[in-house]
Amino acid sequence: MTTMPKLPAGMPKAAIHRANYLAAAPKVVQALLQASAAVTSIEKPLQELVKIRASQLNGCAYCLCMHTRDARALGESDERMHLVAAWAEAPSFFTPRERAALAWTECLTLLPEKGAPDDVYAALAAEFSEQEQAELTLLICVINAWNRFNVGFRAEPLPDTEGEAVAA
Repeated sequence: MTTMPKLPAGMPKAAIHRANYLAAAPKVVQALLQASAAVTSIEKPLQELVKIRASQLNGCAYCLCMHTRDARALGESDERMHLVAAWAEAPSFFTPRERAALAWTECLTLLPEKGAPDDVYAALAAEFSEQEQAELTLLICVINAWNRFNVGFRAEPLPDTEGEAVAA
């Protein structure tokens, strides 16, 4: 008998249209949660921007729903959350540190296409300590893993209330 792992409070409701990996593999889910908990040196609002950007690139609606809610709860503006998809074209909205993290996120998320260019790493190294670089890289790896679980198993975010649903 499998038991569901303890999931963070406030996770959006979801319909999982394929295997329910949450119930089927609680040790896997727990490992991802523990890996996320190892990221302690990166400020929470920046973590959410990174998670949003990776989730946009991967087309993960569930993670986008979760991390835009989390970012908003931390005080992030809707304007910046909308612009994170085009952060490079809106540099005045993001700090050099945020831009370096978002560029690193794009490179590692699109690794086969982009690689990890020296100029992107130089910008990262100028803004982040080596510990922060390692933790940011772990954060990007973990959100990409969550994206792959949720896209692969078709986790569809559901409105919290009936009034939020859009009529078909």
